[in-house]
Order: sequence, then structure tokens, then C-alpha cells
Amino acid sequence: MKKILIPTDFSEQAENALKVAAQIAKKQKAEIYLLHTLELPMQKIDPLSTAQNLPEAMYFMKLAHKHFETLLEKDYLKGINVHEIVEFYEPFRGVYQVCKKHHIDLIVMGSHGTNSFKEMLIGSNTEKIVRTSEVPVLVIKKEHPIFKVDHMVFASNFKDHYKAPYLKATEFAKLFDAKIHFLMVNTASHFMTTHDATERIKTFAKGSKFDDYTINIYNDITVEKGIMNFSQSIGADLIGMCTHGRQGLSNFFNGSISEDLVNNAKRPVMTFKID
Repeated sequence: MKKILIPTDFSEQAENALKVAAQIAKKQKAEIYLLHTLELPMQKIDPLSTAQNLPEAMYFMKLAHKHFETLLEKDYLKGINVHEIVEFYEPFRGVYQVCKKHHIDLIVMGSHGTNSFKEMLIGSNTEKIVRTSEVPVLVIKKEHPIFKVDHMVFASNFKDHYKAPYLKATEFAKLFDAKIHFLMVNTASHFMTTHDATERIKTFAKGSKFDDYTINIYNDITVEKGIMNFSQSIGADLIGMCTHGRQGLSNFFNGSISEDLVNNAKRPVMTFKID
């Protein structure tokens, strides 16, 4: 893990994410890419010009670089190679472009954790990035003066197509010498016996070369509540989830467990895209 991207709007939540990213960067001797995106009304852009040449764009770019200068003076960033990027995209498109251009290994984001009907319809920037990102996304909900991961929950149904994302989760767990707690949540509509669930998880774990794990079957009303309640019961430091990258109406009608957790969980959530 050598390149970490932090999308920022210079809010308190974004700085909380940056502080965590700085701790990971120092541990891994990684570089940080700070991204600020500017969305400009397209009707104001002269077809013969570019967004960067607009007076409004020049003003907001200068303002962004002033914010960057203030951030770079922070003690927690000392000794880290930090790159400043300003892009004229919607935030989630800007993240996609920067990840592709700079071969980003990890995205660390802050979240307000809003959970309203409006957010369900249009999706917050964090949710869109979680849904579409090809690289792992770590969502931070509060300040972590010392970011540690001793206990990481990996929630899944443990079918074969979750193995590749799980290997990425083990790589992150190894950075912190963390124990992984496999979790399958049983609900009334999706039930599996403890014996069958345990055997499926054991089969899933074979060949991963990661032995520090526990197997847990948990019953609850919904999968989301089960993940949050189990994580609370063991004092987990991080919840790991996979995302299918659903978009549009399919996401609205089918729902997304990973996005619900990003909104509602009090602890950090890390998502891994299923290929």
C-alpha cells in the first residue's frame, strides 16, 4: 500500500479521515493524495474555453490551495509526501479519475453519516464512492488520535466470489496484526443452520494463508442490525464489507448493506469491490 487518496471538502469529517490516512501512511511509508473537486455550472462554460480559465474557477482553485497550505502545516503530516489535486468533476467522478491516473491503493473518507429520504434518493458523495470504487474505501466517522485495528469484522455470505475481496481485507488486517472475525448473520428470511454456515466459512477460509480468525453465526432482524450488534458486542475496531457496485434504481430498490453501514455504523467501515 503505497498511495492513499483522501477526498476533502476541508470539513472536520474530512480532516478526521486525513489524520487516519496519515497514520497509515507513516506505517506503510506511503504517499498521500489530497483531492478537492470543484463542480461548476456547465452552462457558464464557454465551449471555446476550459473550466480552469473561468474567473469563478480561478477563485475557487486559489481558495482550495490556501486550504491545502493550512493542512500541510499540520504536525501529523510531517514526514509524509503529500500531493495536492484540484479537479473539475463531481466528487465521485473525480475520485475515479485520480485513482485510475495515480494507481491509488486505498481511499480514506470522512462521513457525516446522514440518513434521510433525500440521501436514499440521490446518494451522498461518500455512498457513491463506496458503491463505485474499484479500490478499497475506508470510511471514518470520528476522530481517531490513535487509529488501531485489533479486531476486524468481515461480514459476508461467504460464497466464492467474495474470496478476492477477502484477500484484500487480510492484507489490511496484517498491517495492524488484527484478528478477523468472520460473521454470517441469520435472519428469518435468510436462514442457515450453524453447522452448514460454519462449514461454508471454513471452506471459504482455506488457502487464504491467514489463520488469526474466529467463526461467528449471529441471529438478528436484519443483516445490517446483526453486523452492528455483533460488532458492538466484541468491541470491533473496524467492519469489513463487500460491495457489488450497484447503481441507479437497482441500488434504490434493492438497497445496499455496505451503504447502510456507512450511514449508520458508529465505527469505521471498510468496503471491498467484488470483481
